[in-house]
Amino acid sequence: MANHGMQIDYVELPAPAFEDSKRFYSRVFGWEWTQYGPAYAACEGGSVEVGLNGGAVPAPAHAQGAEDSVGPLALLSCDDLGAKEADIAAAGGVIVSQIYPYPGGRRFHFSDPSGNILGVYQPDPL
Repeated sequence: MANHGMQIDYVELPAPAFEDSKRFYSRVFGWEWTQYGPAYAACEGGSVEVGLNGGAVPAPAHAQGAEDSVGPLALLSCDDLGAKEADIAAAGGVIVSQIYPYPGGRRFHFSDPSGNILGVYQPDPL
């Protein structure tokens, strides 16, 4: 099926802990933020851009250790899953689901300072 030029290119995350969330993502992923008001910032220039909305509220989190999310789950890829898990924990993120295998690789889920659940994955080598 053709996508007719449509692709996801922007993800907005609720960020009631706005400044903590900005620092967290800058520390873990090296993202730089453009401020668009007192409670909105965006990380721009990648193939998918990310916005933090200080006025939005995160959805309820899935259960500790669950491999399925409650709602949409943004996933980030990396080359060293164990190192990225350690980076996230060191930056104040909470590991919600430890590293687990899935068909095609391994991944884990974490909670950011605002309570959003995201995942990080490492594909199996080809």
